[in-house]
Amino acid sequence: MKVDELDAKIVRLFSDEQRMSVLEASRILRVARATVQARLDRMVSSGVISRWVPQPDPRAFGFPVVAFCSLTISQDLGHEAVAEALSRIPEVLEVHTVSGDSDLMARVAAKSNSDLQRVLDAVTATKAVLRSSSVIVLNTHFEDRTLPLLEAAARS
Repeated sequence: MKVDELDAKIVRLFSDEQRMSVLEASRILRVARATVQARLDRMVSSGVISRWVPQPDPRAFGFPVVAFCSLTISQDLGHEAVAEALSRIPEVLEVHTVSGDSDLMARVAAKSNSDLQRVLDAVTATKAVLRSSSVIVLNTHFEDRTLPLLEAAARS
Protein backbone atom coordinates (compact mmCIF):
# COMPACT_ATOMS: atom_id res chain seq x y z
CA MET A 1 0.00 0.00 0.00
CA LYS A 2 1.24 3.48 -0.80
CA VAL A 3 1.28 5.78 2.23
CA ASP A 4 1.40 9.55 2.12
CA GLU A 5 2.44 12.25 4.57
CA LEU A 6 -1.02 12.47 6.17
CA ASP A 7 -0.94 8.72 6.84
CA ALA A 8 2.49 9.10 8.46
CA LYS A 9 1.30 12.04 10.58
CA ILE A 10 -1.70 10.01 11.76
CA VAL A 11 0.49 7.06 12.73
CA ARG A 12 2.98 9.40 14.46
CA LEU A 13 0.17 10.98 16.51
CA PHE A 14 -1.21 7.65 17.67
CA SER A 15 2.29 6.30 18.31
CA ASP A 16 3.14 9.27 20.51
CA GLU A 17 -0.23 9.24 22.30
CA GLN A 18 -1.86 5.81 21.99
CA ARG A 19 -4.99 6.81 23.87
CA MET A 20 -5.77 9.79 21.63
CA SER A 21 -9.26 9.84 20.15
CA VAL A 22 -9.89 10.05 16.44
CA LEU A 23 -11.70 13.34 17.03
CA GLU A 24 -8.70 14.81 18.86
CA ALA A 25 -6.36 13.65 16.08
CA SER A 26 -8.60 15.26 13.47
CA ARG A 27 -8.48 18.57 15.36
CA ILE A 28 -4.69 18.48 15.64
CA LEU A 29 -4.25 17.59 11.97
CA ARG A 30 -7.02 19.95 10.85
CA VAL A 31 -8.81 17.33 8.77
CA ALA A 32 -12.23 15.76 9.11
CA ARG A 33 -12.73 13.07 11.73
CA ALA A 34 -14.04 10.79 8.99
CA THR A 35 -10.79 11.29 7.05
CA VAL A 36 -8.68 10.18 10.02
CA GLN A 37 -10.97 7.20 10.66
CA ALA A 38 -10.96 6.16 7.00
CA ARG A 39 -7.17 6.42 6.83
CA LEU A 40 -6.79 4.35 10.01
CA ASP A 41 -9.23 1.73 8.73
CA ARG A 42 -7.38 1.53 5.40
CA MET A 43 -3.99 1.17 7.09
CA VAL A 44 -5.30 -1.55 9.42
CA SER A 45 -7.00 -3.52 6.63
CA SER A 46 -3.89 -3.34 4.43
CA GLY A 47 -1.54 -4.35 7.27
CA VAL A 48 0.39 -1.06 7.55
CA ILE A 49 -0.86 -0.90 11.14
CA SER A 50 -0.59 -4.45 12.43
CA ARG A 51 -1.70 -4.06 16.04
CA TRP A 52 -3.34 -1.74 18.55
CA VAL A 53 -2.18 -3.30 21.81
CA PRO A 54 -0.08 -2.21 24.77
CA GLN A 55 3.53 -3.38 24.50
CA PRO A 56 4.70 -4.52 27.95
CA ASP A 57 8.38 -3.93 28.69
CA PRO A 58 9.93 -7.08 30.25
CA ARG A 59 12.52 -4.97 32.08
CA ALA A 60 9.74 -3.21 34.01
CA PHE A 61 8.34 -6.46 35.44
CA GLY A 62 11.48 -8.34 36.37
CA PHE A 63 13.17 -9.53 33.17
CA PRO A 64 16.03 -7.06 32.55
CA VAL A 65 18.32 -9.46 30.66
CA VAL A 66 17.75 -9.75 26.91
CA ALA A 67 19.69 -12.08 24.65
CA PHE A 68 19.67 -12.99 20.98
CA CYS A 69 20.05 -16.70 20.37
CA SER A 70 21.14 -18.40 17.17
CA LEU A 71 19.44 -21.78 17.07
CA THR A 72 20.27 -24.86 15.05
CA ILE A 73 17.22 -27.08 14.78
CA SER A 74 16.37 -30.67 13.96
CA GLN A 75 15.61 -30.33 10.26
CA ASP A 76 13.20 -33.26 10.13
CA LEU A 77 10.77 -31.41 12.42
CA GLY A 78 10.49 -28.32 10.21
CA HIS A 79 10.64 -24.66 11.22
CA GLU A 80 6.93 -24.30 12.03
CA ALA A 81 6.94 -27.18 14.53
CA VAL A 82 10.04 -25.81 16.22
CA ALA A 83 8.51 -22.32 16.39
CA GLU A 84 5.37 -23.83 17.92
CA ALA A 85 7.46 -25.60 20.58
CA LEU A 86 9.36 -22.39 21.36
CA SER A 87 6.12 -20.39 21.60
CA ARG A 88 5.28 -22.38 24.75
CA ILE A 89 8.26 -20.82 26.57
CA PRO A 90 7.12 -17.40 27.90
CA GLU A 91 10.64 -15.94 27.90
CA VAL A 92 11.00 -16.48 24.15
CA LEU A 93 9.84 -13.11 22.78
CA GLU A 94 10.51 -13.51 19.05
CA VAL A 95 11.56 -16.26 16.65
CA HIS A 96 12.68 -15.70 13.05
CA THR A 97 13.84 -18.13 10.37
CA VAL A 98 17.17 -16.74 9.12
CA SER A 99 19.83 -17.37 6.53
CA GLY A 100 23.40 -18.14 7.50
CA ASP A 101 24.96 -20.63 9.89
CA SER A 102 21.92 -21.01 12.15
CA ASP A 103 18.32 -21.87 11.32
CA LEU A 104 16.44 -19.57 13.68
CA MET A 105 17.14 -16.39 15.60
CA ALA A 106 15.29 -15.85 18.88
CA ARG A 107 15.09 -12.92 21.24
CA VAL A 108 14.66 -14.05 24.83
CA ALA A 109 14.26 -12.37 28.21
CA ALA A 110 15.55 -13.53 31.60
CA LYS A 111 15.56 -12.39 35.22
CA SER A 112 19.36 -12.46 35.43
CA ASN A 113 22.40 -13.76 33.58
CA SER A 114 22.19 -17.01 35.52
CA ASP A 115 18.44 -17.24 34.82
CA LEU A 116 19.30 -17.01 31.13
CA GLN A 117 20.81 -20.49 31.48
CA ARG A 118 17.41 -21.79 32.67
CA VAL A 119 15.75 -20.23 29.61
CA LEU A 120 18.35 -21.72 27.26
CA ASP A 121 17.91 -25.11 28.94
CA ALA A 122 14.15 -24.84 28.34
CA VAL A 123 14.82 -24.06 24.68
CA THR A 124 17.02 -27.12 24.20
CA ALA A 125 14.67 -29.29 26.29
CA THR A 126 12.13 -28.99 23.47
CA LYS A 127 14.31 -31.56 21.66
CA ALA A 128 13.67 -29.49 18.55
CA VAL A 129 16.75 -27.30 19.06
CA LEU A 130 20.06 -29.11 18.65
CA ARG A 131 22.40 -26.23 19.51
CA SER A 132 22.15 -22.63 20.62
CA SER A 133 24.56 -19.75 20.76
CA SER A 134 23.58 -16.54 22.53
CA VAL A 135 24.74 -12.98 22.94
CA ILE A 136 23.53 -10.83 25.82
CA VAL A 137 22.29 -7.31 25.11
CA LEU A 138 24.39 -4.85 27.13
CA ASN A 139 22.53 -1.68 26.14
CA THR A 140 19.55 -1.00 23.90
CA HIS A 141 19.87 2.21 21.92
CA PHE A 142 16.48 1.88 20.21
CA GLU A 143 14.05 -0.84 19.20
CA ASP A 144 10.79 -1.31 17.30
CA ARG A 145 11.86 1.52 15.01
CA THR A 146 9.39 1.34 12.14
CA LEU A 147 7.89 4.82 12.30
CA PRO A 148 10.89 6.60 10.65
CA LEU A 149 10.69 4.01 7.84
CA LEU A 150 6.97 4.72 7.35
CA GLU A 151 7.67 8.47 7.28
CA ALA A 152 10.45 8.00 4.71
CA ALA A 153 8.12 5.84 2.56
CA ALA A 154 5.48 8.58 2.71
CA ARG A 155 7.99 11.12 1.35
CA SER A 156 9.08 8.95 -1.56
